[in-house]
Amino acid sequence: MDEPESKPLTEETKEDHAVEEAAHLSPRLIFEAIRRSGEEELRRPVRALWYSGIAAGILISFSVLGEALLRAKLPDTGWRYIVENAGYTLGFLLVILGRMQLFTENTITTVVPVMIKPTSSAFGRTARLWGVVLIANVVGAFAVAAFFAYGPVLADDVRQAFTDLSYHATGMPPAEGFLRGIPAGVLIAALVWMLPGSEENQVAIIIIFTWLIALGDFTHIVAGSVEMAFLAVQGLIGTQQAVFSFFIPVLMGNVVGGTVIFTVLAWAQIKPEVEET
Repeated sequence: MDEPESKPLTEETKEDHAVEEAAHLSPRLIFEAIRRSGEEELRRPVRALWYSGIAAGILISFSVLGEALLRAKLPDTGWRYIVENAGYTLGFLLVILGRMQLFTENTITTVVPVMIKPTSSAFGRTARLWGVVLIANVVGAFAVAAFFAYGPVLADDVRQAFTDLSYHATGMPPAEGFLRGIPAGVLIAALVWMLPGSEENQVAIIIIFTWLIALGDFTHIVAGSVEMAFLAVQGLIGTQQAVFSFFIPVLMGNVVGGTVIFTVLAWAQIKPEVEET
């Protein structure tokens, strides 16, 4: 009797292993993967965090630029809004896949270690990283905004679209900016939560989630800081409006969405499993 061919068995075995690996990626393991990533970030030198944060602030500008380019070049039709917001994903792809320090990612990544061990040292390390990264993101945002504002790099129609987007992002009442920042914080935290188990689909996940932020007209503190800075460096927006009407409310909204809502709920679902181990 002829022996069965080994190839089908080998393929079946590979499929079984793939299914097992996917099934084993439980919420507790995802939480652990994020915890380890957070611990790694918290151990990084301040200098490394600083330059990575500046790079992220610069690169995230391509979200605003991508949206402005599509708005300027597409015909003014009912579907343009849907398509132009796809440009918003570009900066996030560059920052997240490039492993740059983006403040809103840290509303979950560096908070997870604090959830597990809520010591004063853990809170201090997280506060240090948040402060360094946020300031660095804003410095990068202002640097690239000045480049776009005063460098001969934007065509007239693109500059006008960039300006219109910036006025819209910074012109919301503080309460609205805060409330619109909450869904953006939740979506970024959910994106970070999904990445460890989706290595083959990371690009698609980043595109879908960040496109939804733009499509929903939600507010993001770092991408929005580029728009704020673009107006500020040209004297088109005052300090009070920039800081108190835009920056602080949106920042608080992102933190509430990413940390208070998503991360706390994620911790609540796996806390009993962690306590049993």
